[in-house]
Amino acid sequence: MHLGLVGLGKMGGNMRTRLRERGVTVVGYDRNPDVTDSASLAEMVGQLPAPRVVWVMVPAGDITRSTVRELLGLLAAGDVIVDGGNSRWTDDAIHAELAAEKSIGYVDAGVSGGVWGLENGYALMVGGDAADIAKVQPAFDALKPDGDGGFVHAGRVGAGHFSKMVHNGIEYAMMQAYAEGYELLEKTDLVDSVPEVFDSWRQGTVVRSWLLDLLSEALKDDPGLTQIRGYAEDSGEGRWTVEAAIDNAVPVPAIAASLFARFVSRQEESPAMQAVAAMRKGFGGHAVQKAD
Repeated sequence: MHLGLVGLGKMGGNMRTRLRERGVTVVGYDRNPDVTDSASLAEMVGQLPAPRVVWVMVPAGDITRSTVRELLGLLAAGDVIVDGGNSRWTDDAIHAELAAEKSIGYVDAGVSGGVWGLENGYALMVGGDAADIAKVQPAFDALKPDGDGGFVHAGRVGAGHFSKMVHNGIEYAMMQAYAEGYELLEKTDLVDSVPEVFDSWRQGTVVRSWLLDLLSEALKDDPGLTQIRGYAEDSGEGRWTVEAAIDNAVPVPAIAASLFARFVSRQEESPAMQAVAAMRKGFGGHAVQKAD
């Protein structure tokens, strides 16, 4: 399979490497001349055999919207665009309609795996028509984790990004629960070693998870998390999850509270938010603010 990949930042670059290692021919384009394979989008498209598949992996919002529109002027009937970024699902219907006017397929792909995806594979939640997804399936198979799991055709266009949005909302709540537990353990003089307690939970308990592993490792490296400020950004998907819950009259108190806790982190120092920042750095390579 040949694939065009737009956006070769940290995650896109790792995806290109994994795809190539698994036999997919990738032609990448990025504005950064140090990492790009092509001088322009047009050149990249010209290097792909028809029917073309172009995967967009750039920041959500205006950059993705302008990239999709530019590609629609370069691609032809039968080609497929995949939006693999963290776009809001409401953008997908608009892009799919514009693509359909030119008989170009459109697939939205929620991608999870962060900086560990290169080694472990990426969990993929995709939306779109089955025929369009079939054209991209070799790339999905190369990117997903080994084994039977890690990939789902979630539904029609928009379902992939909507599923990833809810996934991230759940992630917010899980991180917040670990973080609050960490702060409570730190506040008592009953526990001699909080890092050892967290490490003990990694086997045999119902709360074990990859997030717990990441926090445990962070605490081993920096037991008091003194090197990280208790400040955590939100990517937008937590907000969208709460908004969707409101639109559908679904109570999501844990997810909502975890989102609001991130807002609190920007107002004052918080041990719990230091823990959230440490986990975000661990699983996604997100930047953290150094403590003074």
